[in-house]
Amino acid sequence: MSQPNKLSLDEVSEILAMKAVTIKRYVKEGLLDGDNENGQLVFDPEKVARFKAIQEKLR
Repeated sequence: MSQPNKLSLDEVSEILAMKAVTIKRYVKEGLLDGDNENGQLVFDPEKVARFKAIQEKLR
């Protein structure tokens, strides 16, 4: 489950239409901000929205 006001890896994967493994790689490479809370990757919704907007401009 995601933390309050945070998105889970599965939620971000669905929002960005990407596989979870790709999201994890983007976090590792510093392309997408993610935090490790209690052993789970969680994401700030605003940062995910910004990433998605940039991603759409590049298509």
